[in-house]
Amino acid sequence: MSEGISQPDQPQALEGEGKDLFSKFDDVIALREGLLSSGQEDPFNLVMEKVLSPTRAICNGRDTILLGTYNYMGMTFDPDVVEAGKQALSDFGTGTTGSRVLNGTYQGHKEVEQALMDYYEMDHAMVFSTGYQANLGIISTIAGKGDYIVLDIDSHASIWDGCALGQAEVVPFKHNDIEAMEKRLKRIPEGAGKLVILEGVYSMLGDVAPLKEMVAVAKKYGAMVLVDEAHSMGFIGENGRGVVEDAGVIDDVDFIIGTFSKSVGTVGGFCVSNHPKFEIMRLVCRPYVFTASLPPSVVATACTSIRKLMHGSNKRAHLWENSKALHKGLKDLGFKLGTEEPQSAIIAVIMPDLQQGAAMWEALIQGGLYVNLARPPATPANMTLLRCSLCAEHSEEEVGEILSIFEKAGKQIGII
Repeated sequence: MSEGISQPDQPQALEGEGKDLFSKFDDVIALREGLLSSGQEDPFNLVMEKVLSPTRAICNGRDTILLGTYNYMGMTFDPDVVEAGKQALSDFGTGTTGSRVLNGTYQGHKEVEQALMDYYEMDHAMVFSTGYQANLGIISTIAGKGDYIVLDIDSHASIWDGCALGQAEVVPFKHNDIEAMEKRLKRIPEGAGKLVILEGVYSMLGDVAPLKEMVAVAKKYGAMVLVDEAHSMGFIGENGRGVVEDAGVIDDVDFIIGTFSKSVGTVGGFCVSNHPKFEIMRLVCRPYVFTASLPPSVVATACTSIRKLMHGSNKRAHLWENSKALHKGLKDLGFKLGTEEPQSAIIAVIMPDLQQGAAMWEALIQGGLYVNLARPPATPANMTLLRCSLCAEHSEEEVGEILSIFEKAGKQIGII
């Protein structure tokens, strides 16, 4: 060792163990272990070994009716959609390996954005790699420090995360409460930037926002409006453009967010807008700029699916029939539902508590029916729900079979 360079001090014994950063999850771990300790199947670790159609799959070794996939319009096996994906895979390869602003924009990305502009009759469309990322990117970019976001307390996690990333002042209001929303807007300082965020269909209970009234109030106070139509695109509205179309306010909102992972039947997210400055978002929206773009096969399937959804009126009509039949059937059996009348393709069956909800979920899966078990904190008012999402490809016979499985499981567990 060279002279004048001293040995480093030996590490001192620590006065105890450092904090385990996973300790914050101990309650969730204990809850999960408690559920599974009796040998129950894990409701959050379902494996589909083989998907047979939009409505059936082999799940945990059983032939199962799918009633929890958000595949509302059944486009996942549409022959034209599948063929478009195969062709793009052959022509353009498996991935882009780059961001949209560098080497990640292929012809297919421009084509799917044009399909969205045609579908919504809007001037601009921007595609993201997921629906979550669309909310994260758009919200965090347009509303920052010093701006105010007024949003429904039951907003999706991606909306809340977009608010947090942008660091705007967040002002929540009671779910679907027009008066509460107006009170919040009144208190915002004069001249401040204001964004109101609403959802067309709320994913837990399947209830619809009173958009006509809410958008009018937002505009009265000079706020911009963003509506997330993830759970209504393709289905609600004369042309399937969502609750904004059905409520007659599509021309009054500033941004519509949507996803490809539900009615479109693939993966990805998007925002459409008529704002004249919208295109600058491609250079300033970090979750767009710093993420690899969707693979060519994915955007090809999305583009084909969107263009077919423009002519999906028969499918939309059948899906409404399915929703009404299932809602009435479950209500007649004595189940407590999230809405008095069917408002969307989501029907939430309210459980007494998590333990009985999990037992009911297991009885359903063993009977050949898959639904979503939803629990706090994702659910409103600490409810445990069995969330059913119907598909336009469910037959009348399958809806009848679903009701029979629910009846048998409900009596077995003691819910009805």
